[in-house]
Amino acid sequence: MRFLAAALVVCTHFGLYVRGNPDFWRNSGQVGVSFFFILSGFVLTWSSRPDRSARDFWRRRLCKVFPNHLVTAAVHFALLCLVGARLTEWQLVPTALLVQSWIPGFDLTTAVSPVSWSLSCELFFYAAFPFLLRCVVRIRDGRLWWWAAGTVAMIVCVPVVATYLVPDGNPMTPLLPYMNNDAWFVYFFPVARALEFLLGMLVARLVMEGRWLPVGRVPAMLALALGFWMSMGAGLYSFVAITVVPLALVIGSTAVADAGGRRSILRARPMVWLGEVSFALYLVHKPVIDFSARALGIPRFSGMDLIAQLGFFALIFGASVLVAWALYRMVERPAMRRWSRARNRRQTSD
Repeated sequence: MRFLAAALVVCTHFGLYVRGNPDFWRNSGQVGVSFFFILSGFVLTWSSRPDRSARDFWRRRLCKVFPNHLVTAAVHFALLCLVGARLTEWQLVPTALLVQSWIPGFDLTTAVSPVSWSLSCELFFYAAFPFLLRCVVRIRDGRLWWWAAGTVAMIVCVPVVATYLVPDGNPMTPLLPYMNNDAWFVYFFPVARALEFLLGMLVARLVMEGRWLPVGRVPAMLALALGFWMSMGAGLYSFVAITVVPLALVIGSTAVADAGGRRSILRARPMVWLGEVSFALYLVHKPVIDFSARALGIPRFSGMDLIAQLGFFALIFGASVLVAWALYRMVERPAMRRWSRARNRRQTSD
């Protein structure tokens, strides 16, 4: 499922090079990122162990995120320099440290390694997770749905707060025709996005305690398709508010089916492998798309016919998966093996 979410983000950035409904391409990535945030809270809660300390948890998360991020950002920066892009320390340092999502400004948030803004949010989630988990596990079973409903209500209120309380800024881009500060608060601000992470934690508890709704995977997917259609052209509400409930239903219903041992194509070895490289794919696909298009002389909104679009997509998607596999094998796995666990200290005495 992580791979499918990453593929939605790939589709968004591929959409910059084809003509068509911009809301469709943009919303694909927004749904993919929201899915990641909810799934992250779900998986971390599902796999948490009482014998694992917060320090061990933070170490594993940092080893998972930073090696891939720093290598990808360095390569992307080098490629941008080769084509004459001018970047300042104000753009580079926050990106390298993954704090760029805390600072309003589209040019800063997506300057280098454009998708890494979501890692800035994830780091905040990881920092808060041990403390949130203590609170979530103390919620009585009978009140879990009330907490989930309250979290959804807060998510829906975020665009309202952005509209009436966040000062206006400059328009972002033609593809994101919202006011800069509004969009930053709803889409990039880690505190606002942490609500999706919290919802994922609550969904995990509901599934673990056997209190999940009897909603199957097919109805959940139909609800997501309807939410996706309703979100197109919905302004600030299109980022998260309209699709968050269907996404939670998809994750919860799939987890119930998986825990019950039901057959699924997602269990197939190729899908498992794609899931393993999905984090690397998420990081590398944007520079692969942009510089492949530059090398092939394909401008944005090129108006390619359908056959050419499919061929270009197959080319860049295949190349992105290969680059992601290389990053996974050469950076992510070695870093996790070497640094994610504390070394045993042998006590010696004279």
